[in-house]
Amino acid sequence: MASEHVTEFTDNNFESEVLQSDVPVLVDFWAEWCQPCRILAPVIDELAGEFSGRVKVGKVDTDSNRDVSVKYGISAIPTVILFKNGEVVDKFVGLTKKNDLAAALTKAEG
Repeated sequence: MASEHVTEFTDNNFESEVLQSDVPVLVDFWAEWCQPCRILAPVIDELAGEFSGRVKVGKVDTDSNRDVSVKYGISAIPTVILFKNGEVVDKFVGLTKKNDLAAALTKAEG
């Protein structure tokens, strides 16, 4: 993890950390070998810092956490899903601009 504000989500902690969270959660589904994922990583880190304390930001390594990846139909990475109250409220597939992700986070906070 590149930032202290980014949480590592796994098959084991996904329900407690994401689905039961009392704040919106931005989840970046990624893999080590994925070049676009590496390009998106600094954006995820920046958002985690900017929204710290207001939303939770984390990553799921799709290679190590197949159950949650299959459950949410991750067929291309990076995929970023925004959860609120345990429900999917927004989904971004592929490289996504920081402004688009920030706008979705701001909307989810409201």
